[in-house]
Amino acid sequence: MWALTLLLLAGVARAAIPDAMLRMQSLPKIPVPERSITSPNGTALPNITTIYYFDQLIDHNNPGLGTFQQRYWMNWEFYEPGGPIVLMTPGEVNADSYGIYITNDSINGLIAQQQNGAAILIEHRFFGYSNPYDNLTSQSLTLLTIQQAIDDLVYFATTVDLPMSGGDAVKPGQAPWILVGGSYSGALTSYTMVNKPGIFWAGYLSSATVETITDFYEYFTPILKYMPQNCSSDVQAVIAYLDEMYAANDTAGIQTLQEAFALGSLSHVGDFATALEYNLWDWQSLQPDVGPGSLFYQFCDALEVKDGVNAGPDGWGLDNAINSWGSFWNTTYYSYIKPVRIKMLSTCSWDVMLSALPDGEARTCIGSFDPTIAYWTNVTVDNPVRSWFWMVCNQIGFYQVSPPEGQPAIVSRIIQPSFVERQCVNMFPQAFASPPETPTAETNAMYAGWNVDVPRLFFANGLRDPWRGGTVSADGLNKPNTTSMPIYISDGFHTSDMITYNGILDPTIAVVQEAGLMYMKKWLAEWKPSRVYWTLQLTRNSSVSVTNCGTRIMPETLDLEEMQKFASS
Repeated sequence: MWALTLLLLAGVARAAIPDAMLRMQSLPKIPVPERSITSPNGTALPNITTIYYFDQLIDHNNPGLGTFQQRYWMNWEFYEPGGPIVLMTPGEVNADSYGIYITNDSINGLIAQQQNGAAILIEHRFFGYSNPYDNLTSQSLTLLTIQQAIDDLVYFATTVDLPMSGGDAVKPGQAPWILVGGSYSGALTSYTMVNKPGIFWAGYLSSATVETITDFYEYFTPILKYMPQNCSSDVQAVIAYLDEMYAANDTAGIQTLQEAFALGSLSHVGDFATALEYNLWDWQSLQPDVGPGSLFYQFCDALEVKDGVNAGPDGWGLDNAINSWGSFWNTTYYSYIKPVRIKMLSTCSWDVMLSALPDGEARTCIGSFDPTIAYWTNVTVDNPVRSWFWMVCNQIGFYQVSPPEGQPAIVSRIIQPSFVERQCVNMFPQAFASPPETPTAETNAMYAGWNVDVPRLFFANGLRDPWRGGTVSADGLNKPNTTSMPIYISDGFHTSDMITYNGILDPTIAVVQEAGLMYMKKWLAEWKPSRVYWTLQLTRNSSVSVTNCGTRIMPETLDLEEMQKFASS
């Protein structure tokens, strides 16, 4: 019964409205009730909500800057000596309440349970309360890069003394480490094993967006393909109507259309076109346990069910679609959008939440052309939108835009990469004097992207995942599926295979989970403990940094003079 309660609560959590400017890749957030846990020998263990702190380097290129406290959570209820350490960061979120990912309600915990291992969740730098500095200014965020995040994982694994018994003797080489990730953190798993081979013995990657893409119109391709056909027909009709008026400079017609949604006060049609994406972004919240009552299907029902009758595959037509879509916003959607947008942006007062968001507050809560509102200027920590925006503007891209001409469009062609890149200037005027062109090609060249070729990486993807176009299961990629780097795909959604219960509901997800567990068992059987293979490089301040070598055995104990001799030999 408690599992069912969790899933119902998860449905509420997944009703959150996405950021108005771009959809983040976040993992499903499912609450886990407090429960007592014990080790295999019956010893009572700390609750999984216990927070531990690791002294992480502020800047891996300049260790002299010191350290900051990076939060992590750990569960060793299944651990026995010799078992693996299963490490994961949830990525671009505050890691509070992601405790499910260290229990056997997740693939992480299933691996730990099967292999007698321990599971760890570590918060990503500049998200939540793991911050090198006490603000999110452009100057501070210069240390928010993919490489720094990779180095965080490596430094943690190679230096941490874990809170369990024997936790000071499970470094790589002493115990096998498995890196797990989903979505962006899945991509980070791939990047880490490409950039720092040999630290982590194996990786499990779910919906891993390894190929960064600027013009990411493919986000909407699975949505268009798998959403109800009558709903997609009517959405396409409204979008085509908007684009036709925009091309004809029919400002009066656009104003009338905006007023149907109580968004008449929006000054820029691009913001209105973005608002129409909201209902499509809700697709990312779908999972096998989410039924017809989900927000996305409420939206489609509003458009397609009239007097108890479902529309045919062509929908009810343009006029009904406009009236029904606008009515859905006014009667249903604003009740979701008000509290979430207000809490996220801190640009509308709480009393507005209790009154009507439309129409006077629409400019503030949805508009993107006023750089003075708090959405753009708030530099306090624990602002995941700001931190993620920094990564998007500088390295990752993934602007969810309209498709090329000639392809069916459920998103307005007003929405182009330049529309989002302009917002990088709004958010970070000290860093960008003009809209940047995100260097996604450089990111892919540095971390391999789709060309990743690393042994013992397990890729799991879902056909209905809107982020699939950035994964190794992207349409037309045809990346080979090998026993060294297997690629499995289910009928699931975004990171569906990471949640144990989804495998019970969907047999195609169960196949993926079982295959992942089988490969982990096989690969871990091949691991052998050894003295760690390293080269040692002395930094200018005489501290020792470690990089993988794989060819020489370092003596277990060395003084500074011996280290210098070893490093130069």
